[in-house]
Amino acid sequence: MKNKEKYKVIGLMSGTSLDGLDMAYCEFELQAGVWHYKIKAAETRGYPEELYNGLQAGVKLSGYELTRLDVHLGRWFGEAVASFIDNHRLAVDFVASHGHTIFHQPELGITKQIGNGNIIAAISQLPVVSDFRTLDVALGGQGAPLVPIGDALLFHEYDFCLNLGGIANISFDNQGKRLAYDICPCNMVLNYVASKEGCSYDEGGAIAREGTVIPELLTVLNNLDFYNQPYPKSLGYEWVKDNVISKISNYDISSFDLMRTLVEHITNQISRAITGAGKSQRLLVTGGGAFNKFLIQRIEQSLKSEAEVCVPDDTTVNYKEALIFGFLGVLRSCGEVNTLSSVTGASRDSCTGGIVNPFLH
Repeated sequence: MKNKEKYKVIGLMSGTSLDGLDMAYCEFELQAGVWHYKIKAAETRGYPEELYNGLQAGVKLSGYELTRLDVHLGRWFGEAVASFIDNHRLAVDFVASHGHTIFHQPELGITKQIGNGNIIAAISQLPVVSDFRTLDVALGGQGAPLVPIGDALLFHEYDFCLNLGGIANISFDNQGKRLAYDICPCNMVLNYVASKEGCSYDEGGAIAREGTVIPELLTVLNNLDFYNQPYPKSLGYEWVKDNVISKISNYDISSFDLMRTLVEHITNQISRAITGAGKSQRLLVTGGGAFNKFLIQRIEQSLKSEAEVCVPDDTTVNYKEALIFGFLGVLRSCGEVNTLSSVTGASRDSCTGGIVNPFLH
């Protein structure tokens, strides 16, 4: 993996909302000190039922069962990459895979992503960069969020980059220093409630739109200790399950009212994060939640004239994280910093990610 003028990379992202595997074939080029990108092809593959159920139960599995799931997922990733390449007739330099997070408890020095990079490399016959979080956690960081360096170098025309994924997170520049953190649960909890109505997600926010905010529950959610902690800070499934899902399960209310209250909670926390910056701004919104028209409407209403909410084309909305993990792989292959301590709280910046090359040179 030598330094080149142009990199052709497949970025892989599997998020906490379990929507599927995002694959983005991207070209990256450095011109006059500025990185440029193009997403040339992209698609999402839904998980087979067995894999979906395994990932959903991941935190409860035994060590042996989790190891088997790691192998199974790595094989499925590798086969998905191979068919993606064949279908689009792609010339690829390497694959950069985030994997799928099972455990993320950085305060205990723990972060675990599965989807074995060695197996992806063996099946795709391509070099693979993976395991992007472990080094940062070992250096005392949160291991998250990792996307902000991509926000800074690829989307610098925006003041804020907001990702509405399983967890809502934000990144922004503050006096020349990149800051970022997880704001609150987003699609992870919205999809949980949608599943009670037999839906994978709340399409367009239709369920929430029909509900009424429950003030008592909204207050309980807004008063969670996490929201008063200083950043850098990050969230994982365990925290969401113990602190949000457990609480909303105690309320005997309709899915419509529950969904509406959660949307209001998410809006409150996003508004708090952005208005606290004290400047007018352009806000880039990506991630699956960008398609939730009711959520976007509530964010716009909450921010009023303080921010221009920018939802880009569908490809960028859906594949920005896969794009940026491809870019993190490029920076790793160049031996350049791809993880910022100003964002994660680590003792220093780092060039993180393990490289597996199935070929001898």
